[in-house]
Amino acid sequence: MKDDILPAVRLAHSQVPEDSVKRWKTVIPIVAELKVKARKLGLWNLFLSKAHYPKHGVPLSNLEYAVMAEVLGRGGPIASEAVNCSAPDTGNMEVLARYGSPEQQEKWLLPLLNGQTRSAFAMTERFVASSDATNIRTSIRQEGNEIVINGHKWWISGAGDPRCALHLVLGKSDPNNSDRYQQQSIVIVPVTTPGVKVIRPMKVFGYDDAPEGHCEIIYENVRVPLSNLVLGWGKGFEIIQGRLGPGRIHHCMRSIGAAAQALDLMIQRVTDPSRKTFGKYLYEHGTVIADIAKSRAEIESARLLVLSAALQIDKFQAKGAMKEIGIAKFVVPSMALQVVDRAIQSFGAEGISQDQELAGTWAGLRTLRLADGPDAVHIQQIGQRELKRAPALAKRTVEIKQKEKLLLERYGAKSPL
Repeated sequence: MKDDILPAVRLAHSQVPEDSVKRWKTVIPIVAELKVKARKLGLWNLFLSKAHYPKHGVPLSNLEYAVMAEVLGRGGPIASEAVNCSAPDTGNMEVLARYGSPEQQEKWLLPLLNGQTRSAFAMTERFVASSDATNIRTSIRQEGNEIVINGHKWWISGAGDPRCALHLVLGKSDPNNSDRYQQQSIVIVPVTTPGVKVIRPMKVFGYDDAPEGHCEIIYENVRVPLSNLVLGWGKGFEIIQGRLGPGRIHHCMRSIGAAAQALDLMIQRVTDPSRKTFGKYLYEHGTVIADIAKSRAEIESARLLVLSAALQIDKFQAKGAMKEIGIAKFVVPSMALQVVDRAIQSFGAEGISQDQELAGTWAGLRTLRLADGPDAVHIQQIGQRELKRAPALAKRTVEIKQKEKLLLERYGAKSPL
């Protein structure tokens, strides 16, 4: 990170052309160089634990990767790409490693693991409240030995990259099924398939995030072989729950690093002798020291949440760690946003300009409060999970009261309460 990636961040940004066409056809040269070096060092596919994926994984636990991902978070998107740990590829590789057929793994997973291709995950839809994924309307139906797909997606990250080779598309294959969670299936769609139309890249607070982008896509009578169905009909929800758990925690891991990087920048800024105002260092004004202390405390607290979630994934896989993942998902990005906002304030107008990385970092973190499910969804799920404990708590209270009454009677005492 110190020797290779951080010195390359500004160069990577400069190597993305300003031209509106060329920027979507560019493979950033310095990132390609970093990937070659990282792979030679064995720093590759760090997210894929051999414990869960013995055939394709690396000998690291999710907990160990969490420590590394925090470090990577300091370098922005190019750091994760340099070690082949970028979203959405990480989640897609996990889907194919866990649920893909041997043929699907050979054709689609291995090139992703080798860093030869990239991918997209097409779930979110335009004109639909797709924070509830049961609302999606994209049609997936079988015709003979083919699957036909029709739908309108957007915010499909990675779809703009010239190396993107496949989309994993979630759609409804059995809309009349009485079980809302058995209506969906996932299909592998090669990007070169007729009918796949990338309409435009969406902008996030003015950033288009080229060349990966977050694209609007229309699938119009797209036909793929029946063998491109992942796992089986009606297995879409099972797959996305397995996919989103690790992906959500990966975002949180990197967010800790992004917040730590912002705090470091803030400390350097407020102690810079050339930045004295009214005869004082910046940290000698107002509440700057308190902001630094709060930021450090919040980073340390949030890190423990993330490490706890990573440990639960190691023990019970993502399905057994949903509480820890959900809490981290709505706590960590908001924490990181606060830290970055304080850092921006210490830089003044420069902090919101293209001359500093903080504005882009803030935009990315703010997006995370919507990506992989908005905060409100996770908060509701955690609250509902807590409320389910109410009967057991009431039962326990009754039992304690009974024992309390017996104790009071034995000692001839009256309750002071």
